[in-house]
Amino acid sequence: MNKVKVKQSKIQGMGVYATAHIKVGEIVLGIDDSHVVTDPSLLTAEQNEYDCDYLADGKVILMQEPEKYINHSCNPSSYVKTTGDIRKVIAVRDIQIGQEITYDYSMNGDNEGTFTCHCGASNCRGVYNGNFFKLPLEIQKKCLSYLDDWFVKEHSSQIRDIK
Repeated sequence: MNKVKVKQSKIQGMGVYATAHIKVGEIVLGIDDSHVVTDPSLLTAEQNEYDCDYLADGKVILMQEPEKYINHSCNPSSYVKTTGDIRKVIAVRDIQIGQEITYDYSMNGDNEGTFTCHCGASNCRGVYNGNFFKLPLEIQKKCLSYLDDWFVKEHSSQIRDIK
């Protein structure tokens, strides 16, 4: 059963919304990682900026609908975790019908990208930072269990320092 739909977002552009009640720990959707970018020079500037996901060992994926429309939030309703070789969006709390599904783009992030955050959360950091290790330490500690295994493996010494 499809649990989501794409529509206009109050956060930015399009967003992904729940069409069914989603319980904490439930899989919201599976991510289509079949569109591997083998030649980044063929990407448009917009694709490179907004539509790519950067994974283990430098693998780059051109995200598809609906996942490419999941917006960032400093108080996300989901996170991304790989299970059985499939990345999945998993609810961190109950999500009601009609609520926008978000995740924190800083999770599993190791880049220098920044942008002004418009998530509207009471704990909004004001600026998104693409590097997980530049988040405040208390946020890093809180989010350790949400990191993907490949990210933990690639950054094992930095993760150990957080613990």
